Amino acid sequence: MSFCYRELISLFDHTFFDTHNTRLELGKDEPIYLPADDVVAHHRIVFAHGFFASALHEVAHWLLAGEARRQQIDYGYWYHPDGRDAEAQAAFEAVEVKPQAIEWALSLSCGFTFNVSCDNLEGTVEPDRHAFRSKVRKQALHYLEAGFPARAQRFMAELQRHYRRSPLTAADFV
Repeated sequence: MSFCYRELISLFDHTFFDTHNTRLELGKDEPIYLPADDVVAHHRIVFAHGFFASALHEVAHWLLAGEARRQQIDYGYWYHPDGRDAEAQAAFEAVEVKPQAIEWALSLSCGFTFNVSCDNLEGTVEPDRHAFRSKVRKQALHYLEAGFPARAQRFMAELQRHYRRSPLTAADFV
């Protein structure tokens, strides 16, 4: 199956534009979330370079962010760029567990391969991808049992419908 970012944009806009005034948009460089302002009347989730995985990742952040966070550029979060030391990498991974668990569920909901992102190619330490993936999996299984955030559940259902995928089970997160 091929995955086209344009299809994902259409599915997202169909699901959330009318209710949340938010669009998923293709960007050229780094991804960013931009709330509505005096120039653009809608909120924008901008993903990088037409990558399907980037779009899913940025959508996952939006699905997790509360109303107050969605009124701030990049949800008001700090971002320490690539090249993090061990302490900064641990902080990055701590805040990325939940969105990446949602991203994994979104990926499964459309049959797309998920890979965790430690996002530190130039760092002073090699991130432990296996340990981080284990943390993301544990969070995904928690969401599966306790319930994903409502907007995440809504988009997962839309993706599953569109891509003709079954509802997720714990066995999917391997």
